[in-house]
Amino acid sequence: MGVALTACAEEGVIHSAEIVPGDGGYVLNADIDLELNSRVADAVARGVSLYFVAELRIERPRWYWLNEVVIDRRLEYRLHYNAITRSYRLFIGNFQQSFETLEAAVRTMLRIRHWQVASSDELKPGVSHQVALRFLLDTTQLPKPFQVTAIGSRDWDIGTDWMRWTFLPGTPASR
Repeated sequence: MGVALTACAEEGVIHSAEIVPGDGGYVLNADIDLELNSRVADAVARGVSLYFVAELRIERPRWYWLNEVVIDRRLEYRLHYNAITRSYRLFIGNFQQSFETLEAAVRTMLRIRHWQVASSDELKPGVSHQVALRFLLDTTQLPKPFQVTAIGSRDWDIGTDWMRWTFLPGTPASR
């Protein structure tokens, strides 16, 4: 099977993330470094679907109270091995793509591009916003026997810490 993955689960890192103007609003681009351990890779190779999620939260600071949560989005992935076609399938919403290797599927999943996170009217131009992003394996969607195994197991605790930064939306383009 030729899978060269790390032997233990390591904490992932978000190398870069940015919110930029896109069609009708703002999109997120991010590069994540995360490796699956051999136990998780073996589970996928045996047909267990893994669910990953990118979570994004954008807050507007308030001096008089807690920050106001303006955006709270999730981008869900499902990674599955199809034994008949001997390919890994990655589902992102209604979109799906097949890969010959697990590494290629994981690499594609960890490179987020043009994820529509906000419309133009959801973020106030010229007002500073706090952004937080993380990526993790959603163990709540594993089959029940694996959920029990995942409780307190470092092998199944795969993800990144929250990456936080400040974002200042630009002024809307004149029409």
